[in-house]
Amino acid sequence: MPVWCQDEAGPYQAIPQPGAGWAPVGEPARQPHEYVRGGTAKLLTLFRPATGEARAKGVTHATNAVLHPWLQAELTRVLATLPPVTVPEGERPPPGRWATWLGHQPREPLPPLRLLLIWDNLAGHLSWSIVRWLFRQGVMPLYTPLGGSWLNLAESIQRIIVRRALAGQHPQSQGELITWLEDTVAGWNANPTPFVWHGKRYERRHRARQRRPEGSPAAHADSQPIAA
Repeated sequence: MPVWCQDEAGPYQAIPQPGAGWAPVGEPARQPHEYVRGGTAKLLTLFRPATGEARAKGVTHATNAVLHPWLQAELTRVLATLPPVTVPEGERPPPGRWATWLGHQPREPLPPLRLLLIWDNLAGHLSWSIVRWLFRQGVMPLYTPLGGSWLNLAESIQRIIVRRALAGQHPQSQGELITWLEDTVAGWNANPTPFVWHGKRYERRHRARQRRPEGSPAAHADSQPIAA
């Protein structure tokens, strides 16, 4: 059962952004002291943790009128790549049944469940028009609890993208913000990192711990209990 996460990041301003730079030693990068607003941009993101694939679009506004058509178009493309479901509902594993997620049998005929969508618990995400469309495509929306937006891994990939695109930079306009964000997403997709337990990042940290001298404080830093 494919799991995708969706979120909207931003707004990001077209002003000097904090972050590390590449200026030569003794010649720090200088930013203009005038506070000139060059507009803002947001990033609509659809992310599949299992593969690391990110689908994103830079926009100036993220209202329902902008978000819903974009999400419908992207999910339509994703669903077109999935194999058809031929196993009857009652014979599918529990994660592949509507009743598992709804808590009851659907009250109207629905197509086979094909995809899970992790979403924040926002009013626009609860509107019946988009929820009904998702159901009719075989998509089950699952909402993160209030105060639990960190469970939506789309936020994690957005932090990586934004840091790579904007840290230490000075975008001059909305168009430049959008171009940098979308180009960074394209670069990420050229070599994506799956968000899985014990993945590549875990292996790198594990190898780093093994290289630390035995008995050094750093060698045991990850296993120290947290004081109450």
